[in-house]
Amino acid sequence: MAPAYANWNNLPRTLGPTYVTRAGCADFDQPGQGTEYEEQREPQEERVIQVTEAYEWRGRTVVGRDEEKIGTLEEVYLDRQTGRPEWALVNTGLFGMKSNFVPLSDAQPAGEDVRVAFAKNQVTDAPKIDPNGELSQSEEAELYDHYGLDYSDPGSGSGLQEGDRTDSVSGDDAMTRSEEELRVGKTEREKGRVRLRKYVVTEEVQQKVPVRREKARIEREPITDEKVDEATSGPDISESEHEVVLHEEEPVVEKRAVPKERVRLGKDVDVEEQQVSEQVRKEQIEVEDD
Repeated sequence: MAPAYANWNNLPRTLGPTYVTRAGCADFDQPGQGTEYEEQREPQEERVIQVTEAYEWRGRTVVGRDEEKIGTLEEVYLDRQTGRPEWALVNTGLFGMKSNFVPLSDAQPAGEDVRVAFAKNQVTDAPKIDPNGELSQSEEAELYDHYGLDYSDPGSGSGLQEGDRTDSVSGDDAMTRSEEELRVGKTEREKGRVRLRKYVVTEEVQQKVPVRREKARIEREPITDEKVDEATSGPDISESEHEVVLHEEEPVVEKRAVPKERVRLGKDVDVEEQQVSEQVRKEQIEVEDD
């Protein structure tokens, strides 16, 4: 029966000078095996990977064989029977919230990145396996089939033989305990738009203005000796009319546009603290005495 994974977190992480290779892989140019992606793979010379080198890849960017970025390598998983690096858990997606398993066969460093022998779409389309749970035989076979790898050899693959939960350490009496660390990043998104728009409103303005108005006033004065001649000139009894023009002021309204101020749009940055929370896993090591 093909081997099945126990809990992923309990896999040993051997840091001794053991050299490992991918076991149980189909030839890349073997027809009629695997999935639709197999035809895209090109034959490559098998590369020997050192265990310590594989663990140094954690946190690096993973790129596909076409140099397209896939995600960040979160963890390396060893075969509990052979101690070989078999799978890498890669954080994919826009914010690294998705995880996909990719085989480490033929993986190699590419500068500061790690290049795997598969295309980005093949990795992101891989079956969704819960990294916190136990990988069943059917799930493991599904991953092998997706990547076009041979799953027919019961002694190959990643995991334990059924009923075997003994951690083995090759060439050393120590094992590495790992913990997940929370990495919090920031991304900028468009929240909204602000426009300056000018429009006209009409309001009524009242203002008091002083105006002058002429009024007719009758003035009477007695006739004195000095003015008797002026007063008695003309007919003794007659009708007469005298006209006076009266003037008055009235308000005149005139409007004109007067610039009052200039308005421009600026931006200020406010910094506030937001709290984020996430679950992280850590490995615990227990000593069992027989």
